[in-house]
Amino acid sequence: MTSVLAPLLASARITLDVQSTERVAALYEVARLLDGHPDVTDFQGFFNELLARERLDTTCLGNKIALPHARTEHVTRIVMAVGRSDPGVYYENCDQTVRLIFALGIPKSNDGGYLQVVSVLCRIIKDPANCDALLHAPTSETFSRLF
Repeated sequence: MTSVLAPLLASARITLDVQSTERVAALYEVARLLDGHPDVTDFQGFFNELLARERLDTTCLGNKIALPHARTEHVTRIVMAVGRSDPGVYYENCDQTVRLIFALGIPKSNDGGYLQVVSVLCRIIKDPANCDALLHAPTSETFSRLF
């Protein structure tokens, strides 16, 4: 089941040291890992749609995790980048501090794949032992192997 996520989690798309503690700046820092990805046709357009989605409603899932995402024409396949912040990123729209940010881009034509990815991801991160392992993985390679 986790094989759905494995192809999306290349270590180059994971940062374990998000520098910003401000939501928009941290989201940019994480999303920027997708700039130049072969399945992202327009990074700035994708990022603008991530921000637009954030303005609609919070993407906080609780447990110090956020899942900012956008259904967009600016990606040709599902893409994901992950950021971890030790001090945390304050999400004012849900009044929580987030430590893990999973940024997703989904083609507008891909409903089923998105739901499958989110479902698997949510099952993994709702387990406290899995969250603890993700929060303490020493390298991005170790982090990606947890999926």
